[in-house]
Amino acid sequence: MTTLLVVAKEPLPGRVKTRLTPPFTPQQAARLAEAALVDTLQAVAAAPATRRVLVLDGVPGDWLPAGFEVLPQCAGGLDDRLADAFAHCSGPALLIGMDTPQVTPELLAVDFAGCDACLGPAEDGGFWALGLAEPDPALLRGVPMSTPVTGAVQRERLLAAGLRVRELPRLRDVDTVADAHAVAALAPHGRFAAQLARCTPVGR
Repeated sequence: MTTLLVVAKEPLPGRVKTRLTPPFTPQQAARLAEAALVDTLQAVAAAPATRRVLVLDGVPGDWLPAGFEVLPQCAGGLDDRLADAFAHCSGPALLIGMDTPQVTPELLAVDFAGCDACLGPAEDGGFWALGLAEPDPALLRGVPMSTPVTGAVQRERLLAAGLRVRELPRLRDVDTVADAHAVAALAPHGRFAAQLARCTPVGR
């Protein structure tokens, strides 16, 4: 069985989903971020795992379901924070973020038979998931994050270490309003889609 790690920010106005403002207000963007996080955590809660860990920048709220450990994110860049999350794992681990509320428990049921790592590419060039059969923080440190080549560089880092890499399905992150509508259409019954339907863009 696998440790499932969710790396997230506390959904506070002005700190999350800033690329959605405008057309949405910071409060609306924060509610969308919370909805995306809730959908993600529910998928993780329903997936097979030995541990479920929320690696959080901020303070947990009533949106956190039972059964999760909470670890604070360390200081440093995103590569350092992701590396540190894996440093708390002693066996197979799969790490995801809070930007893919369309994720399902089935997508998270990763089998490491025949591979050493799993990488889920994102449509923007990054990655939505990274799984390591034997977690090694050094595999992430120094990888440029939030760029169009992040996923490719991370994949090359894994291959250069001699790991057998399995590619997971490509997913779309929620960064822009267009992303939000596309993702909501993929998971129309989730909390994120319902929250998006309640959001009225500023000026309308």
